[in-house]
Amino acid sequence: MSIDQRLAELGIVLPAPAAPVAAYVPAIEAGGMLYLSGQLPFRADGTVMTGRCGEDENDGYAREAAERCGIMLLAQIKAALGSLDRVERVVRLGVFVASAPHFFAQPQVANGASELMQAVFGEAGRHARSAVGVPALPLNAIVEADAVVAVRA
Repeated sequence: MSIDQRLAELGIVLPAPAAPVAAYVPAIEAGGMLYLSGQLPFRADGTVMTGRCGEDENDGYAREAAERCGIMLLAQIKAALGSLDRVERVVRLGVFVASAPHFFAQPQVANGASELMQAVFGEAGRHARSAVGVPALPLNAIVEADAVVAVRA
C-alpha cells in the first residue's frame, strides 16, 4: 500500500505546504536525509492554533495542534520529495510546546505528532524525539514541530 493510500485510509488530507514566515527554506535534502524546518499547527481553514498550555488552553487542544504540525510536516515532505513513498524512516521529531511555567505534560502533547507518524509510516514512523516547553512560539502558535527523515534515492 502506498503512503497516499494509507493517508486516505486514515482520512487525512494534506494541505498545501505552508510558506516560510522568515528567512529560511522549509526543507533541505542532503546525504540521504531530509531536514525539515519547524511547522506550525494550521487548521484546515488556514488559521493557526494558538495559546499556551496550562494557561488558556489544555493539553488535549495542544495534542491536536501537534498532530496538525505533523500533517504539515507530511505536506512539506511530499513537496520536497515528490512522494511520501520516498521516506525510509522518520528519524527524529522536535516538538516545542508553548507552556505556562506549571505545565509539565509536553511529552503527552508531542504524542499527537509522534502517533501520527507511526500511523502513517508504521514501524518506519517510530523515531527519536524531544518535547520541550517554551514560553512563546511564532505567530502565538501553541505547538511547533520539526523533523529529520531518512530518504530513499
